[in-house]
Amino acid sequence: MTKSRTTTNAADKRPKSVLEKKTAAFSRWLHIYLSMLSFVVVLFFSVTGLTLNHANWFEGKEVEQKYSGGVPIAWVNVTDTAQIKKLEIVELLRKTYSIKGYVSDFLIQDDQLSVSFKGPGYSADAFISRKDGKFEINELKSGLGAVLNDLHKGRDTGKGWSWLIDVAAVFLILVSVSGLVMLLFLKKRKVSGLLVAILGGAICWLIYYLLVP
Repeated sequence: MTKSRTTTNAADKRPKSVLEKKTAAFSRWLHIYLSMLSFVVVLFFSVTGLTLNHANWFEGKEVEQKYSGGVPIAWVNVTDTAQIKKLEIVELLRKTYSIKGYVSDFLIQDDQLSVSFKGPGYSADAFISRKDGKFEINELKSGLGAVLNDLHKGRDTGKGWSWLIDVAAVFLILVSVSGLVMLLFLKKRKVSGLLVAILGGAICWLIYYLLVP
């Protein structure tokens, strides 16, 4: 019995190789600094996960506004639709009425043009007569909850925000993997930590299996 215990203690005290030391140190460094670097992003997506899952708790007041005006007839009343001044029309609407978002649609019909703008919790639609250049704009601004939910889902947010979501996902993966690697070097907590991780995964699977229709 004494010999077995001595052998086990000797194995526990086996000096770590250079590779093990470097791996443990690097995983610790990566975990700490990635966690701090992505702290605000992770916090944001955690909070907006709640606002998205309970959208009715955070409903804000929608504000609808209508505008009317006109553009030069020469911009729209042309035989060749390729000569329609799309850029000038969009810039005029943005500058004059502070229209936000990106242009999601610019449709050309025989009698009118329709321009749609989209953004997080925001939409604006302009309808322009090709006969005389007169237009009407319907602008809808949703509450803060809708803005946060759209940012969480990446809806109507543009490519820049889409990249941020991808980067945040990669950071979370690296933080999780580096934390797992750190755990493997903690001999006293390795087994219990892995069991807790497996238990957490099993609980998530049971909730899905038993409670999700």
